[in-house]
Amino acid sequence: MSINLSLNKASFTLDTSGVMGFFGGEEALSAMSTVHLYRGRRWLGWYNSPGSYTVAKKFGQLAKSRFWDGIFPGPNPTPEEMFGLDGKVGPRFIGVFSGTDMTTTGHLAYLTAQKAKEAKETEEKIHLGGRITAPGSVSIIDVDSVKLKQGGDVLTMKVYHVLCAAAIPITSSLATCLACAFVRDWIAFGLIIVGMVSNGLSCFVIGSGKLHFQLVEPSTYAPRGDGFLMLRNDIVVLKGAEKEVTSITKAKLVLDMGDGEEFNTVGICSLLLLSQFLIQLLLVPRATLFGQIMFLSSLAVSWAYNSFLSSLEKEKIQTDLLWSSLDEPPITKFALPNRGSQAACACFVLHAGVDMSKKSSANFKPKKILEYMIPNDTRVWEAWREHVAKQVLSKRTIKDFEPHGELIEDLEDEEQQLLKQLLADAKYGYGCYQRSLETCGLIP
Repeated sequence: MSINLSLNKASFTLDTSGVMGFFGGEEALSAMSTVHLYRGRRWLGWYNSPGSYTVAKKFGQLAKSRFWDGIFPGPNPTPEEMFGLDGKVGPRFIGVFSGTDMTTTGHLAYLTAQKAKEAKETEEKIHLGGRITAPGSVSIIDVDSVKLKQGGDVLTMKVYHVLCAAAIPITSSLATCLACAFVRDWIAFGLIIVGMVSNGLSCFVIGSGKLHFQLVEPSTYAPRGDGFLMLRNDIVVLKGAEKEVTSITKAKLVLDMGDGEEFNTVGICSLLLLSQFLIQLLLVPRATLFGQIMFLSSLAVSWAYNSFLSSLEKEKIQTDLLWSSLDEPPITKFALPNRGSQAACACFVLHAGVDMSKKSSANFKPKKILEYMIPNDTRVWEAWREHVAKQVLSKRTIKDFEPHGELIEDLEDEEQQLLKQLLADAKYGYGCYQRSLETCGLIP
């Protein structure tokens, strides 16, 4: 027995071209790209989602064969690039013992730099005053306790409010589907079912990929991996063995789809989504006005849910997952008033723990490190680097940051005054380093 509603007999129909154009696919794409970051997210795609055409054309490019390239033309990115898990360029890295000079690093180094920036809001900042010119910071990250394994799985987020929110579009799609069945609008009923099944299967297949680490195994005889990442206004010091440091600077995230190299299953799901779009586009006008409204209602609720997922910061989620996988290495952050104090602080921190009794300690060259940080090629800066480097290597408890003797004999009066200012900046940086001995447990 059906219920006779006036909407069932209405001659007015909705403009399907306007319907399909109103709900874009960018939100659906962004929502789908989070499927690997949340535990259990792949099981929660059973709702009638808009944007199936955009999603199909985008993810269909993963499939690699002449057949799939004909249906979904365009470049064939890797799964990591497709889902935003790779492709970000990290900052320059300098290894102070290994001599490594990486002009650019990878995605994990980029995320580490982002984590160091977040420390401004989450970690205690130590202000030492001083001459403020170009404020910066030094972040110290101890990665000695990091124990990543080759092929080790990346931890996924357990955020229940995200997973519970999926019940809203799923319930909405089921409710509108049942409402259409109640009034015997089987066309609208079928169209909503097709949308739920195609989106659910696609979410399950695409979300079945396993995210893990691909590490670079250094020699067991390699020196310590201590070094620093150079950002525009910040320096991130990494302290640890070569294996642990390279797990940040050279490792990468790999998404194993478990479908060979051609990704045929992803291609089939994309074809299903494309078919869903065409079927819905052609048959929506055949439904009653009530069925069309129910169909649109399910899309509207799903679009709102996709927009919610799109609003979540994927880079922030990736950073948190990386830090969890690294066993939450501590970050100590210092705010410095200028480049001179910043460079001096970082250089003293990098020297901490160096065994000067070993001949290999000669590989640590503080003057060269300071040149990386401040490459200004002037007489004053050259004298500054020379003097600060000597203080870094000095075994004296009290460091000397006063300009005198041979250091200033060839400098003019103005240059001497400038050098005095710059050495005072270095003294502030050294004071910051001394505080780090207390907060980070560094060995002088």
